[in-house]
Amino acid sequence: MKKIFGLVAALFVAVPFMATAKDEKPGTIVDIAVGNKDFSTLVAAVKAAGLVETLSGEGPFTVFAPTNEAFAKIDKEKLEAVLKDKELLTKILTAHVVKGKVLAADVVQLDGKEVETIQGSKFKVTVDGKVVMFGNAKVLKTDVVGSNGVIHVIDTVLMPVAK
Repeated sequence: MKKIFGLVAALFVAVPFMATAKDEKPGTIVDIAVGNKDFSTLVAAVKAAGLVETLSGEGPFTVFAPTNEAFAKIDKEKLEAVLKDKELLTKILTAHVVKGKVLAADVVQLDGKEVETIQGSKFKVTVDGKVVMFGNAKVLKTDVVGSNGVIHVIDTVLMPVAK
């Protein structure tokens, strides 16, 4: 009898927790990035540039998010220098953000067209079968949806065009 009572009590505790977790809204783009170990360099860069509050804002934003491996392609000394130069870092990071919520189905419709980032750079979208490129970056994963936009994971850090 004690075992049954304990099991019933455990269910009363677990069920409300599961319902709350299921009903929770997804986190912001920043919350998602912070919760993914593959974005630790991106998160450090966003913090260094002072963009956490902006990218946690209302949006919607579409972020083409480079992985740690993408950042590893950059010479270590050059990356360290960029992380210390807030103005340049901000230009690079905002070259990965597009206004609005652009899902994968929308990106595919942009084949051959240029898309302007909030930084002002334009990157051409190309679609070849299942391979989607945004500028020179290959899209690895799409439609990681947050409460204020969407993330598409890319394999290369995009460099803004000088104005």
